[in-house]
Amino acid sequence: MNILVAGGTGFVGKALVKTLNERGHSIYILTRSPAKHRSTQQVKFIDYNDTDDLPDMEVVINLAGESLFGYWTAKKKQSIMSSRLHTTQYVIDRMAKMKQKPNVFINASAIGYYGTSDKVIFTEETTEAGSDFLAQVVAEWEKTAQQAEEMGIRTVLMRFGIILGDGGALSFMRLPIKWFIGGKIASGEQWLSWIHIDDVIKLIGFCLHHEDIKGPINVTAPQPIRNKDFIRILAKVMKRPCWISVPEPLIRLVAGEMSQLITKGQYVLPKKAQKHNFHFLYPHLEKALTNISH
Repeated sequence: MNILVAGGTGFVGKALVKTLNERGHSIYILTRSPAKHRSTQQVKFIDYNDTDDLPDMEVVINLAGESLFGYWTAKKKQSIMSSRLHTTQYVIDRMAKMKQKPNVFINASAIGYYGTSDKVIFTEETTEAGSDFLAQVVAEWEKTAQQAEEMGIRTVLMRFGIILGDGGALSFMRLPIKWFIGGKIASGEQWLSWIHIDDVIKLIGFCLHHEDIKGPINVTAPQPIRNKDFIRILAKVMKRPCWISVPEPLIRLVAGEMSQLITKGQYVLPKKAQKHNFHFLYPHLEKALTNISH
């Protein structure tokens, strides 16, 4: 298949492109800096402004978006929002010009859609977005992506949880434990809905080939875990102690509004994936972290 990917040079994008390449697909990666990458016969890096001569695409995947990490100044928040909306709208406009429309459009999204809660269990049947900044971002992001449905393109909104792999959020989460200053964050009771990077890539492929899957799908493992237990298991796998508690006021002082990514959480279940009998490679956290660490 011919597959167009925006955001193909990021954490998830690199892993996805590697797998698609191994399966013999032809991949076209949209990038603002094609000269920094080396194209091959199967993987071609295309400038956003040079897409007129692309062949027909069976699949379009959008993973692009500014990182959430960093102090959330007004400028940073604007960049988080605009980077997602502008790239998604660009991809929508590009598909609108295609004479032969793709069979499926897969757009990155996030469980941030639901807002945060210590008590509510969120599934794809939760239709009302939360009220915080990230929920607003995701709601607008998904609204933009859903324009593809109006063109008759099956659209899948992949609401990613915290993705664990060699890179991404886990690189930051490991550091305090590595430096022997690890421990629960704030109360430690906040839920963490996680997923192994291999299951992310597998679920994307699963959605590509299951034509009855559309709309939002939670990309999380079936067993969310509290922060205090996540840290304990991570420390065990790393063979380090976890004896220091980090107070919430300190995190807010250092990270500002972004601290909600650390001090708050949500319990999210992958109900749609389970309903379609998706088999998780890593449903349990310790097995997932052990795999990443080796």
